[in-house]
Amino acid sequence: MAKVTTDASFQEDVLKSDVPVLVDFWAEWCGPCRMLGPVIEKVSTQLEGKAKVYKLNVDENPGVASQYGITAIPTVIVFKNGQVHKQLVGVQKEAQYLGAIG
Repeated sequence: MAKVTTDASFQEDVLKSDVPVLVDFWAEWCGPCRMLGPVIEKVSTQLEGKAKVYKLNVDENPGVASQYGITAIPTVIVFKNGQVHKQLVGVQKEAQYLGAIG
């Protein structure tokens, strides 16, 4: 199950992680974000023990969203060793997210 990260916990949750982290940047009002939700949950289940999966609401946490230049949602960013490894904008297939971790 995907966890929630915030502006306050992002550094600890994501940037200091010793495993890859997939972050779904989303908002409540965003239709495509809601479509992507179940896909992210499936990905989270498949990556259990290999990577962490977080959701970040951009309306409630504008700091991190602006820091990473999020201008379109949904945007999914994979972080490795505290750095952006891959960025996917818009709704993608489940395999795209799983591949982005690899």
